[in-house]
Amino acid sequence: MAQPHQTQQLPLTLSQEGLDPPQVIFLDAVGTLFGVRGSVGEVYRDFTRQQTGIELDAEATNTAFYEAFDAAPPAEFPELITQKKPGSFLLEQEFNWWLAIAQDTFSRLGVLVQFPDFQNFFEHLFAYFATADPWIIYPDVRPTLRHWRQQGIELGIVSNFDSRLYTVVDSLDLAQFFTSVTISTRVGAAKPNPQVWYSALAAHNCPPEAAWHIGDSYREDVEGAIAAGLRGIWLNRP
Repeated sequence: MAQPHQTQQLPLTLSQEGLDPPQVIFLDAVGTLFGVRGSVGEVYRDFTRQQTGIELDAEATNTAFYEAFDAAPPAEFPELITQKKPGSFLLEQEFNWWLAIAQDTFSRLGVLVQFPDFQNFFEHLFAYFATADPWIIYPDVRPTLRHWRQQGIELGIVSNFDSRLYTVVDSLDLAQFFTSVTISTRVGAAKPNPQVWYSALAAHNCPPEAAWHIGDSYREDVEGAIAAGLRGIWLNRP
């Protein structure tokens, strides 16, 4: 079984450290390729103020969001895959999953009752996160992706995001680098479940031992990838 490798920026010369170049490199999305501009709390604060005039404390909002996020079930809907439901059912499930987290977040802040129509407000917030505006690409990303593509290495994304990821990656002008984008909600399994990597590997006709996965979560990205037979690389950004 492959051992984890740790780095504080996207690796450019891992082959010089005794690692053979892979056929495919998979990367996590949020926290690896791009992150929230500032913090979730700051984005929520600014968006809420602009849309409703309700004032939030950014730090408290950030804490409440991650508490709600950690308490939520995995973003995976295997019953939709099994039942072969239309895509509209999946999009509705994704929206409702995030709606529950947002309601929990604002409830923890004690301001949920101040919204006359919270679902309508959240529809706009949900759509906002499908644009490029709340995101920032880490400076090491583009040079690294270009370097790998020049080496002939295939690239893919494996993420526990949702279907908005396609739009976000495209709006950030990153889609050009990737052959595949594998999302937990569309596979019916979320990292660290190995099944999400098996689906991604199938898209490249690649055996696990010929692939790397890089991500910022040790449990989800590194341990999950290793369990699936890939080399897991921890991107431990400062």
